[in-house]
Amino acid sequence: MPGTIDLMTRTLPEEAQDDLQSRGYSRRDMARLATVFGVGAMAASVGRPAWASGGVPDPAPTAKTRIGANECWTGPLMPGRVAAQMMVEHGNRYSPKDERGDFIKAVMAVEGVPYDHVAPWPGSSDPLSRAVVSYCSPTRGLVTADPTFELAGRTAEWVGAPVKRVPLTRDFRHDVKAMLAADPNAGLYYICTPNNPTGTITPLEDIEWLIAHKPEGSMVLVDEAYTHFAGVPVASSFAVKYKDVIVMRTFSKIFGMAGLRMGFIMTQPANIAKMMRYDGGMQSGALPLPSLACATASLTAATLIAQRKAEMEAARGYTLDHLKKRGLTVVPTNANMIMIDWKTKPAKDVQAAFRTQSVEIGRSWPIWPTVSRITVGSMEDMQNFAIALDKVWTA
Repeated sequence: MPGTIDLMTRTLPEEAQDDLQSRGYSRRDMARLATVFGVGAMAASVGRPAWASGGVPDPAPTAKTRIGANECWTGPLMPGRVAAQMMVEHGNRYSPKDERGDFIKAVMAVEGVPYDHVAPWPGSSDPLSRAVVSYCSPTRGLVTADPTFELAGRTAEWVGAPVKRVPLTRDFRHDVKAMLAADPNAGLYYICTPNNPTGTITPLEDIEWLIAHKPEGSMVLVDEAYTHFAGVPVASSFAVKYKDVIVMRTFSKIFGMAGLRMGFIMTQPANIAKMMRYDGGMQSGALPLPSLACATASLTAATLIAQRKAEMEAARGYTLDHLKKRGLTVVPTNANMIMIDWKTKPAKDVQAAFRTQSVEIGRSWPIWPTVSRITVGSMEDMQNFAIALDKVWTA
């Protein structure tokens, strides 16, 4: 088709190409940008491309205890399972009823945001990468914390936008003032709270300070993937109050739906339209109906969500007590992950030692090469971890 670039059956519409060129991308950059929408949306489910994974292996599928990927230790909540199964029985229909609309109404009821401020997506990798492409450019970069979830940074590097990584504060919050100072003209400021990998909270007042002081035309993206584990005030209202904020959620964590690929964003309608123009909103529209039904039924199951959070807290408490007995230093956490400092031992070596006990723990981040992230799994998972720790760890 004249005027479009076709890659892996994906095209960038003329409007999107014109916008990208106006922000400093060349026509030769378009193929690279198209890959974000061609394979980026599937990065978390069918093998990550190099720009998304950085060569980091997935957890060993044969391990007896898998506590390395921040997955939930169990599957979807029971109301979600029932709803998904019922939808499978109607799998011959493209849309038996308004499943997408029902999901958005559930978000409205829980989060208190208007209908047109919600956009569901198959997971959160796509909208995160899409936000980078929508608001960053060769002249307006990305600012993230360090350490934090890396996909935004890797996407920016892949498309040629500059990236500034700012160390966390001493109490492991995002240092919003330092983030602004690192690039006072950034296109996107990315805040993950609770932060992955530290599980720590950046207070809403810090985020609101950044919103108030950032440059005109830039965006603040608040990734709240782990917020249900933390039970702290959330940023939903910012998506309504401010024109330049995106709040992102996923069902891959406490809802136990990582393999079902379901997430959503909350933001002003104009921002949704901007993010969807690269492929006509195809990814937002390509939502598996069983996943939609499962998410809709799960979102309002407040009692079951609280019970699952309590299970995690019990297993986390057991683990922290055991680590304390072994004299190991950890980062204080509000989520389903623990960062353990092995002091002089490289984290990759400790990870390899745990594999000999059929326990797959998490990886490290370049800024902290002796610190491993451990996912809090079931109580049995964490008891297996403790047994393995006693076998492999000598201070």
